[in-house]
Amino acid sequence: MAVTVPKTAGSLDARDWLRQVEALGELQVVRGASWDLEIGVITEEVQKRRNPPGPAVLFDEVPGYPAGYRVLVNTLGSPRRLALTLGLPTDATDRELVSLWRKRSREIQPIPPVEVPDGPVLENVLEGDAVDLLRFPVPRWHERDGGRYIGTGSVNITRDPDDGTLNAGTYRVMVRDARSAFFYVSPGKHGRIHRDKYFSRGEPCPVVVCAGHHPLVFLAGSLELPYGLNELAWVGGVVGEPVKVVRGRYTGLPFPAEAEIAFEGFAYPDRFEPEGPFGEWTGYYASSARPEPWIEVKAVYHRNDPILLGSPPGKPPTELTYYRAVLRSALIEEALEKAGVPDVTGVWCHEAGGSRLLVVVGVRQRYAGHAKQAALAALSSHPGNYLGRYVVVVDEDVDVTDLQEVMWAVCTRSDPEESIDIVRRCWSGPLDPRIPPDRKGFNSRAVIDATRPFEWKDRFPPVACSSPEVRERVLAKWAEVLR
Repeated sequence: MAVTVPKTAGSLDARDWLRQVEALGELQVVRGASWDLEIGVITEEVQKRRNPPGPAVLFDEVPGYPAGYRVLVNTLGSPRRLALTLGLPTDATDRELVSLWRKRSREIQPIPPVEVPDGPVLENVLEGDAVDLLRFPVPRWHERDGGRYIGTGSVNITRDPDDGTLNAGTYRVMVRDARSAFFYVSPGKHGRIHRDKYFSRGEPCPVVVCAGHHPLVFLAGSLELPYGLNELAWVGGVVGEPVKVVRGRYTGLPFPAEAEIAFEGFAYPDRFEPEGPFGEWTGYYASSARPEPWIEVKAVYHRNDPILLGSPPGKPPTELTYYRAVLRSALIEEALEKAGVPDVTGVWCHEAGGSRLLVVVGVRQRYAGHAKQAALAALSSHPGNYLGRYVVVVDEDVDVTDLQEVMWAVCTRSDPEESIDIVRRCWSGPLDPRIPPDRKGFNSRAVIDATRPFEWKDRFPPVACSSPEVRERVLAKWAEVLR
């Protein structure tokens, strides 16, 4: 693997990122696709491609909209694009990316944003009667969706009314009408905590929705960063320089000066209407339409020829399940190390489970109970806790990223009577399709020990395959035949 690290775009200009992706040969421009389902269906198809991964797609000349009003999707759906965005080697494999990102993330020192008087996002400022969220080609992503979602690759910027800390979180945003949008946030998320604090006081919650920006901003908004850590400061730490921000004229909240599209306004504690449904990352419409607050939009900001960033969830695999698998796996590995679990050989949050519902941990067993310790530590870690379902522990000879190998281990090294434990009343959420409406919020977890039983692991039958040494020698000799 090459050690050259590409420069992360310090400018945080999405258009610089596009030029770099085009140079990698991973950008496709599609002209003439309709905002009504066509963009969504094409996005589904390119997100499913894995060998090789589908390209980033830039939709232009959307019927009914001026040329140049664009939608960008699948930005983080390949190892090379994810690595480029994070400033890692673009030829790294998935497992290498997990290790590289663990090392890199330890070195990140947040750099507070710096306020500037102007920026590209202020090229167009729309207020009063000029406010119109549908001036952009906002897609209807799935045919059963309750509306057009401007926020799928967005971040919602809020401030804690108690201590003033900022949060930039990725939560879905459905257009209500030209001058308002819904403000859905799952329980327990940092933006929801902020929103609930305002509402408990009977006060409106100020919010900026940044709907188009550099993919690193979106990635930061969807990570499980500690409460109180400003995601924009974290982004600054990744790129090595402060994020330039401007302030909203009405909310005073900061947002990236090089963003493509942003709007600001207030959500009120006494203004709720049905939002949704929306096809979510579990692959289901797991929650029906229900009352949610909506944002009264005071101002819209956008660049000339703006780019709306889309990352619609849906039935895995998707862009979201891929990049989150890499980053969440690194976070859980880090958590296991901090918890004192030794000899962890790998972690992978499988896309089949939306990068949450199925976590596989590899260990080199050193003592009785080692496998169970690793499973429970992964389950209880912050990145591994929310809306999980299964934690599987395998031996070091099993590739944690290969679902075929993992299931082989489950089928041959676990015995249901002895190897499966159930943990009850764990943290779930409203999007869990298996939990009935009256029990939303809690679920159970299965811990599956698919390692060789520790008591007699040295007597366990040997695996019927070539040793790595023999395999390497033969493959090197017959490389031409097997190409």
